[in-house]
Amino acid sequence: MTVAANPISQAVVWINDPLNWTNPGGMLDRLGEHLTISALAVALGCLVAWPLGLWLGHVGRGGGLVVLVSNATLAIPTLALLTILPVVFASGFGRTPVVVALAVFAVPPLLANAYTGVRQVDPETRDAARGMGLSGGQLLRRVELPLAVPYLAAGFRTAAVQVIATAALASFVNGGGLGQIIRTGFGIGIAAGGGQIVAGGVLVAGLALLAEVVLGGVERLVTPRPLRRGRRGGARPRPADATGSA
Repeated sequence: MTVAANPISQAVVWINDPLNWTNPGGMLDRLGEHLTISALAVALGCLVAWPLGLWLGHVGRGGGLVVLVSNATLAIPTLALLTILPVVFASGFGRTPVVVALAVFAVPPLLANAYTGVRQVDPETRDAARGMGLSGGQLLRRVELPLAVPYLAAGFRTAAVQVIATAALASFVNGGGLGQIIRTGFGIGIAAGGGQIVAGGVLVAGLALLAEVVLGGVERLVTPRPLRRGRRGGARPRPADATGSA
């Protein structure tokens, strides 16, 4: 009677097999799909959330709307949205509805941090800029937006990591990505595919952690040195901060 190999040791063997990297549909192909889907989703989220958040923060209204949108979006089950969008809009399963669905989940941190970043600007700074004759648009572009960059970077970091982790579910609606490795492993059964399932999970988690580290470094670089101490120790703005800034 043979004892089944440990799934962790199976995963090590599976990851170290060169064919699993280079074959069509292998790890390199799935990694490229995963990064493409995630990048498009975050970019779409930025196009929607940043202009709206910056404008609401500039006019000093809409804090309640920001929280409402964030909470409502986070309450939607990810897999439900991934399956509803293709059916409702008759777009078919594939990359486009996946990108749109993931962009919905990228919006809350992007929107909240854009709003909070503008509202955190010192009122005296605004008054000084207006005293110099800056119009509303110039105030936003030249004063509020530059000072809000660290908050925008924090929101981007949170959104990117969240989307990368969630994109693993894209495989269930023919969207590709690293989740396809996990799904295929389940398809061939736990006994035979347990190592592949673990390997896919490790790849997704590793990619999310790498994004966290890299974007954390970018966030630190764009944060002025005097502000780094005040933002250390989990002081990153969150969606709930929007209400207190209205």
